[in-house]
Amino acid sequence: MRTLVLNAGFEPLAVVSDRRALVLVMTQKATVVSADADHPVLGATIAYDRPSVIVLTRYVRIPHGRTIPVSRRGVLRRDAHHCAYCGRSATTIDHVQPRSRGGADSWENLVACCLKCNNLKSDRTPAEMGWVLRWTPKAPHGVGWVVRGVERPQREWDEFLAAA
Repeated sequence: MRTLVLNAGFEPLAVVSDRRALVLVMTQKATVVSADADHPVLGATIAYDRPSVIVLTRYVRIPHGRTIPVSRRGVLRRDAHHCAYCGRSATTIDHVQPRSRGGADSWENLVACCLKCNNLKSDRTPAEMGWVLRWTPKAPHGVGWVVRGVERPQREWDEFLAAA
């Protein structure tokens, strides 16, 4: 089970395990906003409702310039596991401007790619191959990328994620 953690201003921060959320509540660092009474957490002498949404009691400052780090998993997720050249299922990533020619490891230079297209392209640019990218690669944005763990949201979280 997972729990959505909200900042004191009710903006979503992260998703944590229900055990971590219960510890935050028991140490009075957070309060429960929404709980699942159907699946209680049993202690030695007491049963607690499993928290599904908690809010921190103190405001946590988050830098506004927070960028999403580039990763292989992130590029594949951003491109929905589709090859940027042929549209088939992608299992690898490719540098649009090859690293051997000064291409950087950035959201704008990396795309999901199938193994066949990756091997055919090698260290050439798409223009040299006569290929066209199906979409322009860019850095991802949105609450699903900024808040860790929101890839699979629960129904109880909708009202809090919609505000973000």
